[in-house]
Amino acid sequence: MSPTIEVDAQTYRSIEFAARMGNTTAGEVVARLVRSASVPSSAPAATSKEHAETGRKVGVYVDYEGHRTRGSYDRDTKRIDITSGPLAGQSFKTPTGAARAVVAHYKPDVNPNRNGWSFWGLDDGSGELLQTIRYST
Repeated sequence: MSPTIEVDAQTYRSIEFAARMGNTTAGEVVARLVRSASVPSSAPAATSKEHAETGRKVGVYVDYEGHRTRGSYDRDTKRIDITSGPLAGQSFKTPTGAARAVVAHYKPDVNPNRNGWSFWGLDDGSGELLQTIRYST
Protein backbone atom coordinates (compact mmCIF):
# COMPACT_ATOMS: atom_id res chain seq x y z
CA MET A 1 0.00 0.00 0.00
CA SER A 2 1.29 3.45 -0.91
CA PRO A 3 1.55 6.18 1.70
CA THR A 4 -1.18 8.83 1.46
CA ILE A 5 -1.52 12.49 2.32
CA GLU A 6 -4.66 14.43 3.14
CA VAL A 7 -5.50 17.71 1.43
CA ASP A 8 -8.63 19.83 1.34
CA ALA A 9 -10.98 19.59 -1.64
CA GLN A 10 -9.78 22.86 -3.25
CA THR A 11 -6.14 21.81 -3.05
CA TYR A 12 -6.99 18.45 -4.59
CA ARG A 13 -8.86 20.15 -7.45
CA SER A 14 -5.83 22.39 -8.02
CA ILE A 15 -3.48 19.40 -8.11
CA GLU A 16 -5.79 17.57 -10.52
CA PHE A 17 -5.95 20.66 -12.74
CA ALA A 18 -2.15 20.94 -12.75
CA ALA A 19 -1.92 17.25 -13.64
CA ARG A 20 -4.29 17.70 -16.60
CA MET A 21 -2.35 20.77 -17.76
CA GLY A 22 0.95 18.89 -17.53
CA ASN A 23 -0.45 15.67 -18.99
CA THR A 24 0.72 13.77 -15.92
CA THR A 25 -0.63 12.33 -12.66
CA ALA A 26 -1.58 14.07 -9.43
CA GLY A 27 1.19 12.14 -7.67
CA GLU A 28 3.80 13.43 -10.12
CA VAL A 29 2.60 17.02 -9.61
CA VAL A 30 3.09 16.65 -5.85
CA ALA A 31 6.48 14.95 -6.36
CA ARG A 32 7.66 17.83 -8.58
CA LEU A 33 6.51 20.39 -6.04
CA VAL A 34 8.39 18.59 -3.28
CA ARG A 35 11.53 18.28 -5.43
CA SER A 36 11.47 21.95 -6.38
CA ALA A 37 10.98 23.00 -2.76
CA SER A 38 13.76 20.67 -1.58
CA VAL A 39 16.51 21.75 -3.98
CA PRO A 40 18.78 24.32 -2.33
CA SER A 41 19.49 27.40 -4.37
CA SER A 42 22.65 29.45 -4.25
CA ALA A 43 20.82 32.53 -5.51
CA PRO A 44 17.91 34.13 -3.68
CA ALA A 45 14.59 33.07 -5.19
CA ALA A 46 12.76 35.67 -7.24
CA THR A 47 9.29 36.57 -6.14
CA SER A 48 6.38 35.61 -8.35
CA LYS A 49 5.96 39.31 -9.16
CA GLU A 50 9.56 39.42 -10.43
CA HIS A 51 8.89 36.34 -12.60
CA ALA A 52 5.71 37.84 -13.99
CA GLU A 53 7.07 41.28 -14.83
CA THR A 54 9.98 41.91 -17.16
CA GLY A 55 10.44 45.57 -17.96
CA ARG A 56 7.21 46.82 -19.50
CA LYS A 57 5.84 43.31 -20.05
CA VAL A 58 3.63 41.58 -17.52
CA GLY A 59 2.80 37.88 -17.37
CA VAL A 60 -0.92 37.13 -17.68
CA TYR A 61 -3.00 33.97 -17.74
CA VAL A 62 -6.54 32.70 -17.98
CA ASP A 63 -8.15 29.40 -17.04
CA TYR A 64 -10.91 28.70 -19.54
CA GLU A 65 -12.77 25.43 -20.11
CA GLY A 66 -10.19 23.51 -18.07
CA HIS A 67 -7.21 24.91 -19.98
CA ARG A 68 -4.66 27.43 -18.79
CA THR A 69 -3.38 29.90 -21.37
CA ARG A 70 -0.46 32.15 -20.56
CA GLY A 71 0.59 35.33 -22.25
CA SER A 72 2.64 38.47 -22.00
CA TYR A 73 0.94 41.88 -21.77
CA ASP A 74 2.91 44.87 -23.04
CA ARG A 75 2.11 48.00 -20.98
CA ASP A 76 3.16 50.32 -23.80
CA THR A 77 1.38 48.78 -26.78
CA LYS A 78 -1.44 47.05 -24.81
CA ARG A 79 -0.78 43.88 -26.88
CA ILE A 80 -0.99 40.35 -25.56
CA ASP A 81 1.34 37.71 -26.97
CA ILE A 82 0.14 34.19 -26.20
CA THR A 83 3.02 32.10 -24.85
CA SER A 84 1.43 28.71 -24.09
CA GLY A 85 -1.15 26.31 -25.42
CA PRO A 86 -2.53 25.91 -28.94
CA LEU A 87 -2.54 29.68 -29.53
CA ALA A 88 1.13 30.12 -28.54
CA GLY A 89 2.97 32.48 -30.85
CA GLN A 90 -0.10 34.52 -31.74
CA SER A 91 -0.18 38.22 -30.90
CA PHE A 92 -3.25 40.37 -30.36
CA LYS A 93 -3.60 44.16 -30.46
CA THR A 94 -5.78 44.19 -27.34
CA PRO A 95 -6.52 42.01 -24.31
CA THR A 96 -10.08 41.71 -25.63
CA GLY A 97 -8.89 40.34 -28.97
CA ALA A 98 -6.78 37.75 -27.17
CA ALA A 99 -9.69 36.83 -24.89
CA ARG A 100 -12.00 36.34 -27.86
CA ALA A 101 -9.44 34.08 -29.54
CA VAL A 102 -9.17 31.88 -26.43
CA VAL A 103 -12.95 31.55 -26.13
CA ALA A 104 -13.38 30.87 -29.86
CA HIS A 105 -10.69 28.20 -29.76
CA TYR A 106 -11.98 26.26 -26.76
CA LYS A 107 -15.71 26.85 -27.17
CA PRO A 108 -16.48 27.77 -30.78
CA ASP A 109 -20.22 27.30 -30.27
CA VAL A 110 -20.55 30.30 -27.90
CA ASN A 111 -20.37 34.02 -28.55
CA PRO A 112 -16.69 34.89 -27.94
CA ASN A 113 -17.32 38.50 -26.89
CA ARG A 114 -15.42 39.11 -23.66
CA ASN A 115 -13.91 42.09 -21.89
CA GLY A 116 -10.22 41.25 -22.01
CA TRP A 117 -9.38 43.49 -19.05
CA SER A 118 -11.53 41.35 -16.74
CA PHE A 119 -10.78 38.05 -18.54
CA TRP A 120 -7.01 37.92 -18.02
CA GLY A 121 -5.39 37.60 -14.60
CA LEU A 122 -1.93 38.74 -13.56
CA ASP A 123 0.44 35.77 -13.47
CA ASP A 124 2.08 36.93 -10.25
CA GLY A 125 0.10 34.94 -7.70
CA SER A 126 -1.91 37.98 -6.60
CA GLY A 127 -5.25 36.87 -8.03
CA GLU A 128 -5.68 40.36 -9.50
CA LEU A 129 -7.21 40.98 -12.91
CA LEU A 130 -5.39 42.74 -15.74
CA GLN A 131 -7.72 45.72 -15.32
CA THR A 132 -5.96 46.57 -12.03
CA ILE A 133 -2.88 47.74 -13.94
CA ARG A 134 -4.68 49.09 -16.99
CA TYR A 135 -3.92 52.73 -16.22
CA SER A 136 -0.74 52.32 -14.18
CA THR A 137 2.56 53.49 -15.58
